[in-house]
Amino acid sequence: MKRLSLLSALLVSALSAAPFEITVVDKENGWPVPLVELTTTHHESFVTDNAGVVAFDLPEFMGRETWLEVSSHGYEVPKDGFGNRGVRVTPEPGGSFTIEIGRKQIAKRLGRLTGAGLFAESQKLGRFRNWKEPGVTGMDTVQLATYRGKLAWLWGDTSIPGYPLGIFHTSGATTPLKPLDSLKPPVSISYQFIRDKEGKPRGVARMPGDGPTWVSGFVALPDRSGREHLVATYAKIKGMLSPYEFGLLEWNDAKQNFDHVLTFWEKQGDEKGPPQPYPDGHPLIWNDADGKAWLYFNGPPNFRCPATYEAWKDRSTWEKVENPAKFDTVDGGKKIEVASASVAWSEFRKRWIMIVQQKFGKPSGFGEVWYLEGRSPEGPWGPAVKVATHENYTFYNVQIDWQLTDPTKPVLLFEGTYVTTFTDNQRKTPRYDYNQVLYRLDLDDPALSKARLP
Repeated sequence: MKRLSLLSALLVSALSAAPFEITVVDKENGWPVPLVELTTTHHESFVTDNAGVVAFDLPEFMGRETWLEVSSHGYEVPKDGFGNRGVRVTPEPGGSFTIEIGRKQIAKRLGRLTGAGLFAESQKLGRFRNWKEPGVTGMDTVQLATYRGKLAWLWGDTSIPGYPLGIFHTSGATTPLKPLDSLKPPVSISYQFIRDKEGKPRGVARMPGDGPTWVSGFVALPDRSGREHLVATYAKIKGMLSPYEFGLLEWNDAKQNFDHVLTFWEKQGDEKGPPQPYPDGHPLIWNDADGKAWLYFNGPPNFRCPATYEAWKDRSTWEKVENPAKFDTVDGGKKIEVASASVAWSEFRKRWIMIVQQKFGKPSGFGEVWYLEGRSPEGPWGPAVKVATHENYTFYNVQIDWQLTDPTKPVLLFEGTYVTTFTDNQRKTPRYDYNQVLYRLDLDDPALSKARLP
């Protein structure tokens, strides 16, 4: 009897300590919504994980009616009579509650792809126990290429759990060609990171010289014999954003590192960077009317060369592409200026699609995201439709993850770096800040119809 009493007491204790599960779902489709912040009246905050879940565990509110302010980029609940957006709940240990939230933007947020604790809130409730932590906490600026039957991924400066200073010479990973189990949330990708002898993620592009090595222009190209080369552009950085050297790199399969190919610019005097054009940003390959394959870079593309390994490293083949840096909007308002962009072909739309991060937008200076369509990588481009917003938050170096979807289907995925940089926001979102967040656009959404070119 004593043993049964002890077990009963332990069970009661465990139940009384169990968190209260809150799930936030999109009112339109029932999908879980990541990156929703729930805040109490005494300023304790919880943020939904990739499963749209928080494990509410504040003992002072258990059994009490509790107001939770609800806030989320591009999503909201209705205001009450005093203008507050939130819900009332009565948390109970082991209980649950679902909040329906309205989506006010076209893009659907699918979740965070990088960093730690993608399912941390759910794991507190006993779910996603098989999810393995990668050993990184923050990852800047993604690059993606298809290479030898796999997807190859690169990121910029990378934070780690063990110390505020992390990886500053580009981290890398591979995945299968189709790493997503679903195009609906909850989403996750199990990256196979390139690691050191201790099993920790490591840099893959350490170039001589002071400061970080940043990599862009990541692409696989054939040579004359048909052999595939995985190549990129590097920049050596001083201070926060000051480059002093640019060059070309090639991936070494045996060493699992990049090798130096050539240096094409070294800073002289007050120069801020190499003269245009040079391979930078995200790549695309287009076959022109004569069937010739061209490699383009940046968004909107400002560089092209023949899509071969030999042309890529021969500066005499590099050509400048004239594309506008500002675009009309469907509402006829002020033109949007491009901070970063990514371009990909949509067989479904029969058009080139461009996703643009706006420079000096509103309500966020560098967090507004727009959609455009073009007839070729060199335009013309139709008017822009805003598809995502980030209140006083930056969403930079956007990339279309065209490799993850079927171009004949009406689904497009894009991601970007979610970070407070270039804002006056001193409140970093736990776990999400300085990481890659993934969005989905349904290309058959009527809200995109005004971007259609005739």
